[in-house]
Amino acid sequence: MKINDIEIKWLGHSGFLIKNSQVIYIDPYNLKSDCEKADLILITHSHYDHCSVADMQKIVKSGTKIVCTADCQSKITRFDSLIGIKIIEPGQELVYDTVKISALPAYNTDKHFHPKDELWVGYLIKMDNIFVYHAGDTDVIPEMQKLTGYKQQGKKFIALLPVGGRFTMTAEEAAEAAKLIKPDLVIPMHYGSIVGSSDDANEFCELCKEEGIECEILEKE
Repeated sequence: MKINDIEIKWLGHSGFLIKNSQVIYIDPYNLKSDCEKADLILITHSHYDHCSVADMQKIVKSGTKIVCTADCQSKITRFDSLIGIKIIEPGQELVYDTVKISALPAYNTDKHFHPKDELWVGYLIKMDNIFVYHAGDTDVIPEMQKLTGYKQQGKKFIALLPVGGRFTMTAEEAAEAAKLIKPDLVIPMHYGSIVGSSDDANEFCELCKEEGIECEILEKE
């Protein structure tokens, strides 16, 4: 998918490649061996399907910057390449050239898999004339209400939401999150491998479209 000068690719599960003047990966997992090298890698939390050292090894190069939560640091310091590591918590912001990264809370409200006190994150990526919100592993949480204003700032606001259930939101819950966030476009994720199926993605999109929210299912790259 290409929006203006920004390319967005779904890599399966919660993994995405976002590319403009920089090559940005979020939660790369089960990548192909010939992937483009990363300028910036964003990791939402330390679970193996989000903080995968084997997959990051495929895309790091000298100068790659990795942004991650504190519990990921011990894994990432294994790399031989000359990389930069920055630890982030909810509420913090980082700037890399023309890209601004904001960390938002991501947690479960009625499950034990992603406790709030772990300080795991989703990311709001601001670049050019686009905002991209990658929710991380989360349920519908009150902090999402703070995102409603981004649609009014004259930029395209895209939300990437987990829909597979069990560890995160179900399709129905993710649709409620979309109604709360009010993005210009929403894309489902966190399905199709470990948990969830294409049926969850399809149901999510149908529910969103009933509410007048544009939804698109990306083919796995």
